[in-house]
Amino acid sequence: MANKGKKRRACFSGIGGQAVLEGIMMKNKDKYAVAVRKPNGEIEVDIDEFQGIAKGSIFKQLPFFRGVFNFIDSLTLGMKSINYSASFYEEEADKETRVDKALNKIFKDKAERVLTGFVTFISVCLAIAMFILLPYYLTAYFTKDFRNETYVALIEGLIRVAVFILYVVGISFNKDIKRVYKYHGAEHKCINCIEHGHELTVENVLRSSRLHKRCGTSFMLLVVLISIILFFFIRVESPIERVVIRLLLIPVIAGIAYEFIRLAGRSNNVFVKIISASGMLLQKITTKEPDSQMVEVAIAAVEAVFDWKDFLTEKFPGKVSDDIKTDEDSENNTEANVTGDSEETEV
Repeated sequence: MANKGKKRRACFSGIGGQAVLEGIMMKNKDKYAVAVRKPNGEIEVDIDEFQGIAKGSIFKQLPFFRGVFNFIDSLTLGMKSINYSASFYEEEADKETRVDKALNKIFKDKAERVLTGFVTFISVCLAIAMFILLPYYLTAYFTKDFRNETYVALIEGLIRVAVFILYVVGISFNKDIKRVYKYHGAEHKCINCIEHGHELTVENVLRSSRLHKRCGTSFMLLVVLISIILFFFIRVESPIERVVIRLLLIPVIAGIAYEFIRLAGRSNNVFVKIISASGMLLQKITTKEPDSQMVEVAIAAVEAVFDWKDFLTEKFPGKVSDDIKTDEDSENNTEANVTGDSEETEV
């Protein structure tokens, strides 16, 4: 048994997930599970496989290119999981709407996939409009008399960060989002519990940290920060060309952000810690402390796709214990030296 209070280095598990409505999705390689606490209090677990786009393509293995594919896959699977969890809480969910009838008539058994793809596409467009285009046009409006391009670029960067943070903070006041943030915390706590060599029990999970380097929140913040750097150095005179370049650089930005998140999950050097610090700080907003029932849902999702007992036996032979530092101490010491060569999944 480990000494009490001794910090244990983490081992990469390869699992990741996402909070959904009253539940959690966990993914391990091609297998994923969505666990939902139904209105009657029972936990429903749906297990399936998701291979994503361009399965087997060499581009999906290449650095920077793989980030774009993984980003699209994460959005698609995330939307599918949210739709599944929402189906338990929709009023008159058993009644087919006009939209459902039209989609089923046109696309038949592919109707759900088409709808998920369409909603994902709209979500991406809205995100681009809010975090890429809106800051650009706000900057153009407020700096139309400026002649110094460096100042203009810096102002656009500040506005972009402000819009992103205001959005994250703003939606956190919504009651439903608050519960999603709690499930987000439960998801992180489960993964941290396992990756630090502790048995997956409700008590151990509750005492684990709710912050994790491989988080989608950190990824999105990195996208914003990287876009500021690229837009600062790439300048053109034409306003139309500026907008086009910003749109064309989105896949590049996503690819760079993914590679850093991947590196952050496997490295413990000072540079990674510094860059990760802002994302970890933001996670204090996008994750909240879950209750024991939420943790039970998270554990059900993990156990459906991942054998944590075998993982602990392999990675922490003779060192598994229930001895976990307090959550406050864990969050102040979230860095980890991660090992392993499994497929990377965002947390």
